[in-house]
Amino acid sequence: MQKITAFFTELMRRYLPDPFVFAIGLTLLTMVLAVLVQGQAVTALATSWGKGFWALLAFTTQMAVILAMGYVLATAPLTERLLDRVVARVHDPRIAIIVATLVGGIGSYLNWGFGLVVGGIVARKLALRVRGVHYPLIIASAYSGFTLYGLGLSASIPVLISTKGHPLEAQMGVIPLSETIFSPAMLMTSLVVIVTLPLLNAWLHPKPGQPVTEIDRSLEYSAKAASPESEADKSDEAGTLANRLNNSRVLSYLIGAIGIVYVAIYFRSGGSMDLNLINFIILFLGIILLGTPILYVEKLNEGIRTISGIILQYPFYAGIMAIMASSGLVNTFSHFFVKIATPATLPFWGLISSFVINFFAPSGGGHWVIQGPFMIEAAKAIGASVGHTSMAVMLGNAWNDLVQPFWILPALALSKLKLKDIMGYTVIMMFWIGIVYTVAILAWG
Repeated sequence: MQKITAFFTELMRRYLPDPFVFAIGLTLLTMVLAVLVQGQAVTALATSWGKGFWALLAFTTQMAVILAMGYVLATAPLTERLLDRVVARVHDPRIAIIVATLVGGIGSYLNWGFGLVVGGIVARKLALRVRGVHYPLIIASAYSGFTLYGLGLSASIPVLISTKGHPLEAQMGVIPLSETIFSPAMLMTSLVVIVTLPLLNAWLHPKPGQPVTEIDRSLEYSAKAASPESEADKSDEAGTLANRLNNSRVLSYLIGAIGIVYVAIYFRSGGSMDLNLINFIILFLGIILLGTPILYVEKLNEGIRTISGIILQYPFYAGIMAIMASSGLVNTFSHFFVKIATPATLPFWGLISSFVINFFAPSGGGHWVIQGPFMIEAAKAIGASVGHTSMAVMLGNAWNDLVQPFWILPALALSKLKLKDIMGYTVIMMFWIGIVYTVAILAWG
């Protein structure tokens, strides 16, 4: 296994470019496929690409907000104390790998945005504390837990199709969560992943005597020493009205309470969970946990540094999705699988096709808008389970995310590593998760 890991790590180190270059490459590849397979004109593709380039602008903002504000929530004093207590009990490198995987996985199961951030934070804390931890692996391990989001409470496709009025309701109706993420098969799959993935990641850690890349502690500590002084610590402003307002707990708790009241009213009136509400909850929960307005602003400024890659690259993925939809590539890919499927095997082919399509349309919601109509029509045509097929598409999305640069960006920003540093490990994790999800889908059928 060490030789296999070393092979993929070296392969990625030599040939895998920056995620932005990867996005450009996927754009060009999608255009080439549309020309060769669909016979599309380059001018038509350029038009579709340009028109769709900003189609995910609202979604991009939602992702940026959830990550920046998730960073604030994950670094709040209460969260920091809880994470520090966990980290303080860890002394062995392999146990550190297991803990990082569990924190990232459980956090992603509860909410994928929170999991992305808190996993990276606890991985850094463990890397700083535990001597001998291979830093690229612990960051990859924390990120690998993100695959559990597809089985969790914020899984985009199951949550969407369980909501009245969703875009495909006329085709498939409303599918309750009891038939998707809360089905016995998916609950068992979640348990298998949360038990086996940490053990796999620990197994990947270099053996004694093998080279280990530790976190650069000198840079970490010098960065802390050079950090700007907080407004709250400037004694010459301590008595001013502005400073008292900046550090007013009353203001934070008052606006936080109003936010909580709104959320309670929203749910009592029958409202359903969506990204905007998740961001709303994270914002006001963070304000309450930070305690004062100025502390929230300072932490948010730190979190904003994690979203630059998302702001740059998401429009390119929106353009890719537009090319896929307008050229008919997704239709071609999906129909190919439908021709060879039976009611029992359609979910399996849905899993595989979803894995492939996720390279080009890595947003769960956008992915479903493109692939969902074809898979649902196929399920109805051959008598396959609609809920089962939908969940297979979700798992294909979550499986591919292990090697999709679209979602690794926050982990890279938090860790200050390059994509090529961790991708060799996530490829190995991707192989194992692929086995688990494939067995789960086939056994469920």
